[in-house]
Amino acid sequence: MNDIGKLLVVLGLLLTVVGALLCTDFGRTWLGRLPGDIHFTRGNFGFYFPLATCLLVSVLLTLLMWLFKR
Repeated sequence: MNDIGKLLVVLGLLLTVVGALLCTDFGRTWLGRLPGDIHFTRGNFGFYFPLATCLLVSVLLTLLMWLFKR
């Protein structure tokens, strides 16, 4: 049970740091506008799917979970 507590504290701190960075416009310039993100607009319709951003976040979270599992 001690490991779960440590994991929750670390994840909470990580979310706080990421939230603070996004609130200060650090990530708004590049996050979600990577090459590979799909954006389609025609008339009043717009479709946006951040494919490359999702892949990047997935890789980073996988590496973090792998490091904490060790």
